[in-house]
Amino acid sequence: MRLKNKVAIITGAASGMGQGEAIRFAKEGAKVVVADLNLEGAQSVAEEINAFGGQAIAVSVNVMKTEDILNCVKETEEAFGPVDILVNNAGVFDKYQKSLDTTLDQWSFLVNINLTSVFEFSNAVLPSMIERKTGAIVNIASVAGLVAGKGGAAYTATKHGVIGYTKHLSSEYAQYGIKINAICPGTIETPLVKDVLAGISKEPVPARRFGQVEEVADLAVFLASEEAKFMSGTAVTIDGGFTIQ
Repeated sequence: MRLKNKVAIITGAASGMGQGEAIRFAKEGAKVVVADLNLEGAQSVAEEINAFGGQAIAVSVNVMKTEDILNCVKETEEAFGPVDILVNNAGVFDKYQKSLDTTLDQWSFLVNINLTSVFEFSNAVLPSMIERKTGAIVNIASVAGLVAGKGGAAYTATKHGVIGYTKHLSSEYAQYGIKINAICPGTIETPLVKDVLAGISKEPVPARRFGQVEEVADLAVFLASEEAKFMSGTAVTIDGGFTIQ
């Protein structure tokens, strides 16, 4: 098992990519904290993991609240011990909303969930990782963090921010043995974008299909494992070739 006895927090893990990551991490031996605002959904994922012999707990987290983030880390440490892996997966999409159609409240909402939560959760686990000189942080960005037009104005800005923050964080803390990387998924079939996908053609994707949750989870496991021990500050694209054109 590639993550045996590692302690992992995965945010936004009640559904979609986060759910897939939580299940995949548990199958690789990690003790998983399923963190989500949707506690009922998180509990369902944790129960599924425990049913196949994994170890998981569900924690209710509003990633826009500092106290919730700190409490999640505390509950993790009490249940399993220090955090070895953090996957900042929680995020919201703006359905390609143009800048002039985006209100300040909508902009702030996306910035807080997609970017500020990455900053706060990372800062909450970094001191212990630095002290132990080990750890991995995987930030879920997007191809919208690499190019324009793959999301709305606010989404694009926040995902560019996640990638920039990932690189800067690595420049500060890779020296302590901490791997900090980002994943840039293309179009992945998740509940978050289910209604949007109905109107999107697969033709612009060289692979002629959309990605699957399990494929992103596999990449997250790799970046969190010892196999990626010399990787830090990277933004790894998984998009079926969408951004090569």
